Amino acid sequence: MAESPQGNEAGRAALRHKSAEIVVAVLFMALAALVMWDSRRLGAQWGFDGPQAGYFPFYIALIMFVSSLANLIFALRPTFKDGTFVEVGQLLLVLKVLVPAGIYVATIGWIGIYVASTIFIGFFMRWLGKYVWWKVVAVSVATSVVFFLIFEVWFKVPLPKGPLEAALGLL
Repeated sequence: MAESPQGNEAGRAALRHKSAEIVVAVLFMALAALVMWDSRRLGAQWGFDGPQAGYFPFYIALIMFVSSLANLIFALRPTFKDGTFVEVGQLLLVLKVLVPAGIYVATIGWIGIYVASTIFIGFFMRWLGKYVWWKVVAVSVATSVVFFLIFEVWFKVPLPKGPLEAALGLL
């Protein structure tokens, strides 16, 4: 593995395999419980005319819950072979993409998909690609303009727009 800016810290375990198994199993059990609870609200029984709206989601969630419970029990066994799930350096590389992507998705509703995409593409080109500013601006703006033409003009598929598109009369 190449030497990272974090030095020896990058090779240290950020998350153990056992911890990851437990967290994922518990999260899936919680999601399954939520789906089962809401499916009961919709009706999870067999009605006189067939299955009610929540019938299939309830049983799929039940299978998911039982499977996750089995994974949880397996992970909690003392004989579970534990190891490193992800190292600090690897986790930092993932977070370098995940955090900006989360911010991008969160801003689409406020500033529109085209402006958010322009900023997102430009950010990655400059930050990770180290491209010169004129290339960053040219590629990020051109990409958003092309996608605008494809979706809004040619396919007539409206995508979320923000205040800039409103100011330009493109709503």
